[in-house]
Amino acid sequence: MIRSILVSAVVVALAIVPRVIVLEDGFLPENNMKIPVGSLEDKGITQAQFNAVIDTAEKIYGPVIAAQGGKLVIKRLWDNNTVNASAQRQGANYVVNMYGGLARHATITQDGFALVVCHEIGHHIGGAPKYGGGNDWASNEGQSDYFANLKCLRRMFTASAASGFSRVAEDASARPACEAAFPGDAERDLCVRNATAGMSVMSLFRALRNETVIPRYDTPDPAVVARTSDSHPGTQCRLDTYYQGSICNRGVDESVSGSDAAAGTCTSASGHSLGLRPRCWYKPAAGLDEIPEVALRSAPAPVLVKTLDNPALWSGL
Repeated sequence: MIRSILVSAVVVALAIVPRVIVLEDGFLPENNMKIPVGSLEDKGITQAQFNAVIDTAEKIYGPVIAAQGGKLVIKRLWDNNTVNASAQRQGANYVVNMYGGLARHATITQDGFALVVCHEIGHHIGGAPKYGGGNDWASNEGQSDYFANLKCLRRMFTASAASGFSRVAEDASARPACEAAFPGDAERDLCVRNATAGMSVMSLFRALRNETVIPRYDTPDPAVVARTSDSHPGTQCRLDTYYQGSICNRGVDESVSGSDAAAGTCTSASGHSLGLRPRCWYKPAAGLDEIPEVALRSAPAPVLVKTLDNPALWSGL
């Protein structure tokens, strides 16, 4: 009798504990890089800057996620040395783990860190395409990148607090497509800022992969996948995704959908030639998209790094 009561108690207890579902990968592929507080590699943003970005994200997306029946929980893991970020679902909690190690990397600005936060939020609400299997709650890696620039950064960078965020210098090659996509100066400037945020993390991707080719807005990845890839795209492909999300002129309030990849996004079926998801990771349904327009992105020969003239970009290895 007592044993039966104990077993029943355990079953009830397990039933009320929220199931925690963690994505296998973080913002970056699994890596062993660690950057402790105060170390020689601690050259990124400060803890105050780290918190300011997260404060802005919570203010904007806390209510958005609450309206969907969830609760945004951003864990501020400043003292954690991990160079990554991750998302997990714990019952109704939409958890985002932001590690101080990534924020301390020399390549990371507040704009770049905001992109990472937006990517992780994108796993929760970024829409289709999603992972399959046990992670079917989560938008896949490419879609989370696309959502980050298509919706999230536009909200983040128009917040008053973001006016003082640190950022890398504007790359003029991003501006022609932004000017073609948007009619007003403010929208064009925001588009360029969104796209440029990706440059803050590109050198980090390259360092982790020991790459020498510098990704550019005007050298799109020529690969065309046979089916949509859920895993992390290559470095150039990720920059292409940030760029296309930035130049898609669908409204920030046009919601994406967990089941319809076309909702709130740019597709050729909706009459768009700019802002389409890159085919280096995305295979659209028949008739939905064509290969993205790249007329505004001529492809000169890739630029190679001949010297480590900026060692800070490679710190943390």
